[in-house]
Amino acid sequence: MELNANYVNHTMVEDPDATTKPPPQPPPGPKFVLHSEKDSYDFVAHRFVAKPTNILESTGHLIKGCLGGGILGIHEAYMKCGLWTSLVVTIIFGFYITYCVHILVNSAQLLYKRLHLPQMSYPDVAEASLEVGPFPSLRKYSKWFRYAVDLIICIDLFGACCVYQIIIAKTIQQLVENEEDLENQSHLRLYILALLVPVLLLCMITTLKYLAPFTLIADVFIVTCVIATIVYSQRSAPPISKVPAWKGVIGFFEFCGIVVFSMEGIGVSLPIENNMKNPKQFPIILCAGMSVVVSFLILVGFFGYWGFGENSIAPVTLNFPSEIFPTILKCLMAIMIFVTFALNFWAPFNLVWYYVSKKHDPKKFWIWERVYRASFIIVITSIAIAFPNIGNLMGLLGAFCLSNMGFIFPAIIELLVVWETPGLGRYKWRLWKNIIVLIVGVLLFIAGTYSNAKGLIVSLKM
Repeated sequence: MELNANYVNHTMVEDPDATTKPPPQPPPGPKFVLHSEKDSYDFVAHRFVAKPTNILESTGHLIKGCLGGGILGIHEAYMKCGLWTSLVVTIIFGFYITYCVHILVNSAQLLYKRLHLPQMSYPDVAEASLEVGPFPSLRKYSKWFRYAVDLIICIDLFGACCVYQIIIAKTIQQLVENEEDLENQSHLRLYILALLVPVLLLCMITTLKYLAPFTLIADVFIVTCVIATIVYSQRSAPPISKVPAWKGVIGFFEFCGIVVFSMEGIGVSLPIENNMKNPKQFPIILCAGMSVVVSFLILVGFFGYWGFGENSIAPVTLNFPSEIFPTILKCLMAIMIFVTFALNFWAPFNLVWYYVSKKHDPKKFWIWERVYRASFIIVITSIAIAFPNIGNLMGLLGAFCLSNMGFIFPAIIELLVVWETPGLGRYKWRLWKNIIVLIVGVLLFIAGTYSNAKGLIVSLKM
């Protein structure tokens, strides 16, 4: 879920243009009014979108929202787990994530009808599901549910910025130094530190309409990297029978965190649905978009590990030969990730600014916004310097953030929404189904967070 700044706390924006004024602030706590189920409220008819998207455009937005820097490290995840195990589990997670996005959007559309609202964001849905849910004693915690979603979104996206900074630094390191020095963490930390000032200046730009077109070019580079991975990996690929199919339990959970980080699109699902010309067609774009995402991840992960072997490093472009075209591709990819860093930073910062701006004098917003921007960039850079391990950092974000936002929260929301109407079904199958989703999410959260955090601690000592 990266390289996409088109989703924020409250809505998706066609032309992101943050200014020194605080972001548009809807009522801090929408008072959700529950209406009769018999009402024939048509949320599509009441929805006004200036530039609604069709099926093709919506599918493109979903693919962009899911794919990004994570795909450049998926081959390292395959190396941790084993070739064929990783392939099968990637497909399983593809279905699993697709289903969880579906139940979140379906729950949102049920709430639209019950609350007579044309659209809602992920935090809105979380808050409303508890506030008008079947358990009165839990309704007082609805705001905290909203805050939990906001917090996880911020941690995930700011963490992705750390990953981008490391990718850029490692690319520069390879272009400057010899290949045998790439594992020198001390040198890598210096390159990350050197990026502080350029990144700081870049993220002082609050008008992003000039940077947004670069996301389209970044998509072209992603496709180019997929093709290049297949071509260059086959130059040195050993017989496929010699590649391990399974590695171990620790590597398996590290892999799970990375693959979830690389394909999860739960954060962009509702903003995309909110902007669709016909939101009832969302299942079509979900299946089409996730099919492309999973296919690209399999191509890079499978061929990247098979061809580059046990010594492969992330990002995958660093394994390409030292020839003219691969070198140009590495440079352009680093530049594009650098530019889109600002886009990825914009979304979570706007969310934070929405809350903290209320504590400052509007006349001083200009200076305070830049103080906060600089503070967050310094923290992001410090984390990247301390933990310059792309694989484990992506795995930790996937296990800690996306197991909650992508699996646990959607299952809880659906249970709250369907508990009374339409009910839990025969043999309470909806309850058991969501319990299974919750168990998988909790297992990934605990085991994935532990294994990847352990790997980061090891890198801290290097």
